[in-house]
Amino acid sequence: MAIAEQHNSTQASGDTSWHGIVLQTLKRNEIRLIPYVPDRVLTPLIKNLHADAFFTTFATAREEEAVGIVSGAWMGGRRGAVLMQTSGFATLANTLASLAVPYQIPLIMFVSERGTLGEFNYGQSLVCRTMRPVLDSLAIEHHTITRLDELEFIVDRSIKQAVTTQAPVALILSPLLTGGKVFEK
Repeated sequence: MAIAEQHNSTQASGDTSWHGIVLQTLKRNEIRLIPYVPDRVLTPLIKNLHADAFFTTFATAREEEAVGIVSGAWMGGRRGAVLMQTSGFATLANTLASLAVPYQIPLIMFVSERGTLGEFNYGQSLVCRTMRPVLDSLAIEHHTITRLDELEFIVDRSIKQAVTTQAPVALILSPLLTGGKVFEK
């Protein structure tokens, strides 16, 4: 699909928010199963996924559980994606290295980025600094999305590449895109 056609498909849906674009792009790529670990930044997307009967969306206790569910679904012929926060990604190295990568699971991970741009929690900052090196060491494709005008193209092409190559991909949603977590005093 040409970039202009992609842009028009989102405009036709009427929702040009970051979460509306992600939802429509998931739908176009037949990504129906969306387990997640609750996250404030991802809440608008999660609420809209729950409201759309196309998707099977539910919370899990841990990120590893969500990855296992999506991996099993892929083996059963169903496509899925996992939603998580940066700190949740920190728990996944073993699961990625022992399941998703060697068994060629096209695991699509949406990660809301914490640890940058005014982060108050030092632990979040440490995890944020380790996420990309872990992805690189496992040879997992990853993209940090900062701009709304690039979101649909990157998400769409990343899903297509993950499915075609049967390899995981991480889509890191920058606070520049989502607005990040609001820190109240």
